[in-house]
Amino acid sequence: MNLPRTPSPPTPPADSSSHADDARALRALVLRLFDCWNRADAWAYAALFTEDSDYVAFDGTHLRGRQANARLHQALFAGFFLRGSVLEGEVESIRFPAPGVAILHVSGGVRLRWQSRARADRRSRQTLVALQEDGAWAFTAFHNARIQKPPRLARWLERLAGGASRAARPLTSDARPSASPPSAGPA
Repeated sequence: MNLPRTPSPPTPPADSSSHADDARALRALVLRLFDCWNRADAWAYAALFTEDSDYVAFDGTHLRGRQANARLHQALFAGFFLRGSVLEGEVESIRFPAPGVAILHVSGGVRLRWQSRARADRRSRQTLVALQEDGAWAFTAFHNARIQKPPRLARWLERLAGGASRAARPLTSDARPSASPPSAGPA
């Protein structure tokens, strides 16, 4: 059974006058995150997150809390692979679903110390949730996912189907998946 959808009020874009200062503050917070990584300062990196934050790394590791975040990053920055690495990226989008709450999408990659630039096949996209408390923003959730090319079979099936599948298309007001699967027709 398909229920009618109640349209939600549009969320103002990040750069609208009501959120321009918040968007600037959040972009600056992302730059501080990159800076802390690039200085290998795990404790400063973790300090940009709330005490009870959730942090999901690209491999699915789930860190709970600022202390766990700092300890893991301290080990990573001291280890062979990420020692001297540089985090590069850009904010793709910011939206404000409720007062004092922001959802950011950031993409980027890690340039290892022996590389002149980050490898394109190691780019990731992060979803971050930020909370504003007493006028200051902090991240409370972080989820990192590697950007991957679909497997060859999936790309071949896409071409046969004539384009992007409905599930892979961006959600817009007129392209949201229905609450129930489509009917198979008359029984």
